[in-house]
Amino acid sequence: MNREAIPSDARNNDAADRSGKRSAPGTSPFVRIALFVAVLCNSLNAGSPRTPNAAIQWNRVALEGVRASHLGAPMVSRALAIIHTCMYDAWAAYDDRAIGTELKGALRRPAAERTMANKEEAISYAAYRALVDVMPAGSGSVYAQQLKELGYNPDNRSTDIATPAGIGNVACAAVLEFRHHDGSNQLGDLAPGPYSDWTGYSPANAASNLVAAVKVANPNRWQPLVYVNAEGDLVSQRFLASHWGSIIPFALSRGDQFRASGRFSGPATFDSPEYRQQAEELVAISAGLTDRQKAIAEYWKDGPNSEQPAGHWALFGQYVSHRDNHNLDADVKMFFALTNATFDAGIAAWDMKRAYDSVRPITAIPLLFRGKTIRAWGGPGKGTVEMDGASWRPYQPASDPTPAFPEYVSGHSTYSAAAARVLALFTGSDRFGASATVAAGSSKIEPGITPAKPIELRWETFTDAANEAGMSRRYGGIHFETADLMGRELGRAVAEQVWSKASGYFDGTGKTTVEDGRQMISALSER
Repeated sequence: MNREAIPSDARNNDAADRSGKRSAPGTSPFVRIALFVAVLCNSLNAGSPRTPNAAIQWNRVALEGVRASHLGAPMVSRALAIIHTCMYDAWAAYDDRAIGTELKGALRRPAAERTMANKEEAISYAAYRALVDVMPAGSGSVYAQQLKELGYNPDNRSTDIATPAGIGNVACAAVLEFRHHDGSNQLGDLAPGPYSDWTGYSPANAASNLVAAVKVANPNRWQPLVYVNAEGDLVSQRFLASHWGSIIPFALSRGDQFRASGRFSGPATFDSPEYRQQAEELVAISAGLTDRQKAIAEYWKDGPNSEQPAGHWALFGQYVSHRDNHNLDADVKMFFALTNATFDAGIAAWDMKRAYDSVRPITAIPLLFRGKTIRAWGGPGKGTVEMDGASWRPYQPASDPTPAFPEYVSGHSTYSAAAARVLALFTGSDRFGASATVAAGSSKIEPGITPAKPIELRWETFTDAANEAGMSRRYGGIHFETADLMGRELGRAVAEQVWSKASGYFDGTGKTTVEDGRQMISALSER
């Protein structure tokens, strides 16, 4: 099922393969992983379909790559930011004021060369080079085919900046050179394996298989899980991207900027009344789950093989582009700001996840209520039942019961609040006006049962959508209230800083990422 959320006359052919042959519903490798059929609707008058500009076309291809890459949420946010930063830096060469993030105005071309054709070619080569680097799984097919469909040669590696191809290749190479040494460990040069932890994280608690009782050594700390995934493989969780707070951000001074400020309260501790209260609140939500709340939990899940949260908001960006009749220039700038907001949001959120290493509800609730009778969701199709508290489970698939990283703060809340705020700042209004329809019986957790009838999710504002994304994690039993609310606040704070920096690039007054990141690169190299 296709969850791409844009009006029908702006929708791309994601249900068709790249050769133009339409696949049967649910069979495309980039489509069948979606949770629901969800079509964003708006009040635009139906008209003849518009050909998407090059920025939209490359964003769509990037999201195909995301779905096929199996990267986790923080890695996806970084990949999308790199792709759109490469595109932006190439585009800036053909603007009269904007500067690139790496080479400033060094690539600026004369006014006579600032044509739409040159911009399209330059950003296409930049996007292609970035995609092949950060998500190489599709480099031999989808990416190259897209470049060819636009009339360009994938083998053109020119570095002649008198040509658009040279601009795209050079601009992207500069971004990639910087980001290859940003602490993400994309190349596996800080520790064996791409994106592997190089900081020495070790969980405080032994892993739980959710069947046999496992002693929790520290009830404040995260406990990994062992379970069987959808492919039938035994999964033993490791903290995904536990080093991510150490990455050089786009706009933040460093990953711990907001945590160090003392502005954000941490998670409740085991010896506090709040610890039990937050658990009781989630048990009550579980007992009263409605079809609508279940639909919200699943719509926003953005789990394995999906676009992930950053990609979900990139889809919303496509909707905004269509709604507001964006041209290429507007979309290059919008996606640049949007994806770097979700990138920095992930860094700030993961810094807190690592620092607090906080317990998930799937550990805390059974620990608190073991041997006590509670009322909660009893499993697929069972509704609300009485159970021993030790048997409590979140409203999630058994094959993916809880994400592989600590609880505080909520990544979904942080990503979504950051994205929503940047879209509001870019468009000049919080107005969104979009909706998604969840088909009857389309649940992946309770297939054929939930929801009993179609449910429309509507967001009048970007803030509405972000708040619902945050709340979805409480409906799903993934996060406590504090992690959600603090995540929203953190995301908004990140967005303001990202927007300020992006605006400086747009008007030509901003410092480059290299200037801001040089000290951090030096510190990383000494570790």
